[in-house]
Amino acid sequence: MTTTKIWAVAALALLVPAAPLRAQDKPPTDGDQPKAVEEKPKEEKPKANPPASASAEGFVIQSEAGDFRLQVRGYAQFDGRFFSGDTGAVALNTFVLRRVRPILQGTVGKYFDFNITPDFGGGTTVLQDAYLDVRYTPKFRVRVGKFKSPVGLERLQSATVTAFVERAYPTAIVPNRDVGIQMHGELAGGVVAYAVALLDGAPDGGSVDLDLNDSKDLAGRLFLSPFKKRKSALKDLGFGIAGTTGKQTGALPAYRSGGQVSIFTLLTGITFDGTRKRYSPQLSFYSGPFGLLAEYAQSDSKVRKVDGTRVSLVGKAWQATATVALTGDKASYAGVRPKKPFDPAKGQWGALELAARVNGIELGNEAFDAGLIDPTKSVRKAFAWRPVSPGRSTGT
Repeated sequence: MTTTKIWAVAALALLVPAAPLRAQDKPPTDGDQPKAVEEKPKEEKPKANPPASASAEGFVIQSEAGDFRLQVRGYAQFDGRFFSGDTGAVALNTFVLRRVRPILQGTVGKYFDFNITPDFGGGTTVLQDAYLDVRYTPKFRVRVGKFKSPVGLERLQSATVTAFVERAYPTAIVPNRDVGIQMHGELAGGVVAYAVALLDGAPDGGSVDLDLNDSKDLAGRLFLSPFKKRKSALKDLGFGIAGTTGKQTGALPAYRSGGQVSIFTLLTGITFDGTRKRYSPQLSFYSGPFGLLAEYAQSDSKVRKVDGTRVSLVGKAWQATATVALTGDKASYAGVRPKKPFDPAKGQWGALELAARVNGIELGNEAFDAGLIDPTKSVRKAFAWRPVSPGRSTGT
């Protein structure tokens, strides 16, 4: 919401009683005209925020000062999945409401932000986000509740601005949402962004609502944008590293393709049992209408087989996504902001973006050799490429 400040110039008139003109008092000549006293403009108090408004950002109810604010918005994503040459035994040709998320967020007492986001996509109800963020200063904030673990670069993007409805394979390696506490902020005007969190410990690509053991994960992320405050072609270049570590027990996750088909089937009875480490180097670059996002993720977990043997399960994944706004709009990590928002009544059609992606995933020969994976229902590795039209993927 933009607040307009109105400036007013006040003129002050001084009334001086008339006095008889004395001989020594010469009337001023043209060059000696007295100058008007310049008064500094009085600054009026900014107008109060409207108590209610509606815009592309949602429906907002707020106090005059904006210290208390409630925003209601949401989004839905519709997807069609069709698999050529498939008999339907593995994957179904289907339409699906991938995400249906009403979002309730706002501010309480100026420094406390909250977010509550359920999801009804796919015919199930899940609480995606439910957290409170204390933001006294941008340099240091504290978040508690359920939120995205600060690891995956594409995972941290909102689903409303990702290039494709389904995220790339590294998202299957890093955690999704977790419950815990996080300290985060930006230093040097956004040149350095950091996050450190203590979490229950979500599995690869998964989320948790309840903790089933006493162990916790320590997660961290450091992201640098060294040219952010300079006038440079590299102004929107950023790179960083993120990861987690912790001891975990419990069930292993499912690894799926972009079409949400299982590509690695782990044998029954195999569970986490020991230290799990992840790390993810990442990079993003945006220049005018062009955007590039790339990341690598690796997860190394200790697991226990049915016979009690403890072995390692190593997952690796990578991706590179390039986008270009064909309408000349500026690209960014937060998505394309059209110069002319979508409004057919005014002849405005928003922005048109072309996107392409390559990505891959591998669980390694060790998992097969150790007898962790059903070889009749799994591939050793998968590679996929996806243009702006429906993509194709192959497994080997």
